[in-house]
Amino acid sequence: MTAERHVPVLIVGAGPTGLLLAVELRRRDVDCLLVDALPEPLAWDRATVVHPRSLEVFDAVGIVDAFLEAGVHQAVVEVRSGGELLGRIDLSTCGSRYPFNLGLSEHVTERILLDHLRGLGGDVERGARLVDLASGADGVRATLEHADGTREHVGADWLVGCDGLHSLTRERAGIAMTGHEIPVPWAVFDATAAGWSQAYDANHVYLEQPAVVLTALPGRRWRVYVRPTGPDSDLVADAAATVHRYHPDVEFVDVADPHRFHCHTKVAARYRSGRVLLAGDAAHVCSPAEGHGMNSGVQDAFNLGWKLALVCRGDASAALLDSYEAERRPVAEQITASGDTVEDAQTLTDAAQRAARDATLRAMFADPEGGRHATLAEAELDIDYAGSPIVLGRAWGDLRPGARLGDRLPEVRLGPDHTTVVVTGPAAPEPDETALVVVRPDGHLGAVVPGAPPDALDAYWALLGATR
Repeated sequence: MTAERHVPVLIVGAGPTGLLLAVELRRRDVDCLLVDALPEPLAWDRATVVHPRSLEVFDAVGIVDAFLEAGVHQAVVEVRSGGELLGRIDLSTCGSRYPFNLGLSEHVTERILLDHLRGLGGDVERGARLVDLASGADGVRATLEHADGTREHVGADWLVGCDGLHSLTRERAGIAMTGHEIPVPWAVFDATAAGWSQAYDANHVYLEQPAVVLTALPGRRWRVYVRPTGPDSDLVADAAATVHRYHPDVEFVDVADPHRFHCHTKVAARYRSGRVLLAGDAAHVCSPAEGHGMNSGVQDAFNLGWKLALVCRGDASAALLDSYEAERRPVAEQITASGDTVEDAQTLTDAAQRAARDATLRAMFADPEGGRHATLAEAELDIDYAGSPIVLGRAWGDLRPGARLGDRLPEVRLGPDHTTVVVTGPAAPEPDETALVVVRPDGHLGAVVPGAPPDALDAYWALLGATR
């Protein structure tokens, strides 16, 4: 029997991106249906690191304490090669009120988000697989197949595909995804490092053959990423061969969840097709080497959520949603390019090329500017929307040194709506000048209008396509 129902927003895929988007909509009183093809949440996922910017997002949502209680602080990232320390990223200098990475498995992130979503009256409808969709000028008609084989047609004003690399949403919307497969495979396992004598507050990168990355987890455990030496090699032995060069007495014990996997570098050609939008891995996939995959999806949802809520409530026109792609797709291009650079660096086999790589990294870490750039990139705090079509006014260096329109303002505690203030005196753009300042719900600087003319706020809302 075919059932029919209608929702303002249908979200396909209940990973971190889909869960956070549902939270962002529901805390702004926009109803949504979140579906996932899996009958149960995954009990383990290979993603681990939550970056400082994501912790700021979770702070804004009101759930950061749950993350801080569940995870382990990773204060630094240390990079080694040839038996030596090339340099370190010290996240205490990143400028966030959460100056550290947090280590915890992605399934814990999903659990925290799901608990919060349920507290807002939402949930995940599981065992519901998208099998088709048709998009028109007024909405989307999606066909869901349930675990018992029955099919249901769901009408939605908007559909957001958070359904991963093999997104059926993206395919049915006719959106291409271009890029390439990463040729050298990865592998991962969890383990205790018996004999480990150092602190558990870091990520350790070993650019040897094979390359190994140790990521700290709760319970004095490690998630061990390794480039396997062969299709049937012993993954623990592969990782141990590299780690023993630095810690000869360490042995990996209590090994769990060994997996081999291939990765891709790809970005969707568009993030929107009519009433269909893409977010997370459905829109972009990258190397896991820098930990940007899940975190970037979280920022997609944080960017899209407030905009989609304004549109759904009738407070802004649908044109506002074009700014989502304009702001987030360049970020995807940035992290995929960076990931490819790291992939090339990890997989070099020529001795001369490896020596040149190490010299370049050593010089970069030794240079204050280079080290600062690496720290901000690791923390995902190097992202701004200065080129966005929805910023108004001009830069304001006195608001924060170096601040530009579209920058994130770390000092602002965020609510679900815009924050608007009129500033006068020494803090204004020029001495004793008055200015209107608008901070967006995602903490980015949306407007600085010198003189704060009476129609300044109206001009900003008009830029957003606001209907008020």
